[in-house]
Amino acid sequence: MANVIGGDDELWIFAYGSLVWNPGIDVAETRRATLVDFRRRFCMWSIHHRGSEENPGLVLALEPAAGATCSGLAIRASDPAAALETLRERELVSAAYVEENVTLLGEDDLAIRATTYVIRTDHAQYTGELPLERQAEVIARAIGGRGPNHEYLTRTAAGLHDLEIGDADLDWLVTRVQQIREGACAALVDGSGES
Repeated sequence: MANVIGGDDELWIFAYGSLVWNPGIDVAETRRATLVDFRRRFCMWSIHHRGSEENPGLVLALEPAAGATCSGLAIRASDPAAALETLRERELVSAAYVEENVTLLGEDDLAIRATTYVIRTDHAQYTGELPLERQAEVIARAIGGRGPNHEYLTRTAAGLHDLEIGDADLDWLVTRVQQIREGACAALVDGSGES
């Protein structure tokens, strides 16, 4: 039987996107962890943080997917009540996510009871299946209240790399978004682009 951590007296959060590099809470401890039967994917339109209603961006979400796994970071909050309040204000801004209690697989046969945020597939901000090329086009151009969408992508990919967590789709998107942005800049410089 696995050793289990995470209970009523402490709060663990599963970070799989921007919480990896910008938790926004006081952190007591972190551990690499994996969530089973979910996948990380750009499947949520961002109309606040990384896009707008007029020009939505894309953010990562956890999507149920039988047999899939998502590796990320388990974060233990220093102040559980304050952390939960902060995270709910940040993650539940549009009701596209639902807060769920999950069990993560940690290293050394450790099970971690944690809270995370999962996309509501019945919500208008859920994208469904978007081809990677379309994701890249959106991410390259969108800007929201927390900054450019491409920054969110590159910082998340870098944060996962720092944890030695690979994600082939994110790596492809980083390269492709950079190509799109460089092409748009070159078109503006030579006068062939639209303003």
